[in-house]
Amino acid sequence: MKQGLGSDLHRPLIVLLAVAALLAPLVFYPVFLMKALCFALFACAFNLLVGYTGLMSFGHAAFFGLGSYVTAHAMKNWGVTPELALLASIAANALLGLVFGWLSVRRVGIYFSMVTLALSQIVYFYALQAPWTGGEDGIQGVPRGALFGFIDLRDSFHLYYFVLAVFVAGFALIQRTVHSPFGHVLKGIRENEQRALSLGYRVERYKILAFTISAALSGLAGATKCLVFESASLGDIYWPMSGEVVLMTLIGGMGLLWGPVVGAFVLVAMGLYLAQFGAWLTVIEGLIFVVCVLCFRSGLAGPIAALLERLRTPPSAQPMKAAASPVEAAADVPPLN
Repeated sequence: MKQGLGSDLHRPLIVLLAVAALLAPLVFYPVFLMKALCFALFACAFNLLVGYTGLMSFGHAAFFGLGSYVTAHAMKNWGVTPELALLASIAANALLGLVFGWLSVRRVGIYFSMVTLALSQIVYFYALQAPWTGGEDGIQGVPRGALFGFIDLRDSFHLYYFVLAVFVAGFALIQRTVHSPFGHVLKGIRENEQRALSLGYRVERYKILAFTISAALSGLAGATKCLVFESASLGDIYWPMSGEVVLMTLIGGMGLLWGPVVGAFVLVAMGLYLAQFGAWLTVIEGLIFVVCVLCFRSGLAGPIAALLERLRTPPSAQPMKAAASPVEAAADVPPLN
């Protein structure tokens, strides 16, 4: 069968993005790029839960902040290397995500969201009172250390490529998860949970596992942010951070792999270049959100994704039969026992 134009453009587009990412610190401020990559990974992890499983969490700041605190404490007080600190953050957040998921997935809709928000606030007040978190001051002066004992992360370029590698690894894991049989079941649950139950799937187990993966990757994002800014603060774990990641995902495109990346870069760039507007920045962000909801129902990345999809499959090559729905695709996947 003849390939569409999009198939010919797919690999060159990836190569172009890879080259742009490698050369970006020569053009843009490295700290800005690293911050955007950290939030992009955070938004992608959140999108795995809300965009592909249909669970709107208002408590993801807990995982982002805990990842930052665990990394800061491990590196400053225990003197571990960056890679071990990041692994500790992933493990801590996977455990916390497992607990959060077990407690919250029995609820649906707004009740699920409120439970996650309440649990997140518990973690926030713990961080405020616990002696090892530094209270309102947080943990300052975190050493960046040496990756694997010999790559000095005090160099901004070394740190940028490390953060880029962490983002690529996290994004690749999310992409593999979404396109795996497990991901098809998640999309089936999102579309019609009752039908997934009738097919024999233990929906709660799938939701808890998706919540755990999302929490672990959110913690990884917070850990890398801690390395970039050499600190962990209450702002990382407070509820407005959960609102930020929701905004990034919706503006970029919920349910699209690249959508949260676009949303994260847009909001981080606004925070940098529109900082002179002060408190009006929140109003500007709100206006952009309203415009995206009214004019770009699938987010800023939606029209681009639709164009690439049309280019990839020309009309003459499109099958006459409609593609299977996520629920129908999930029907072919063995249940998770």
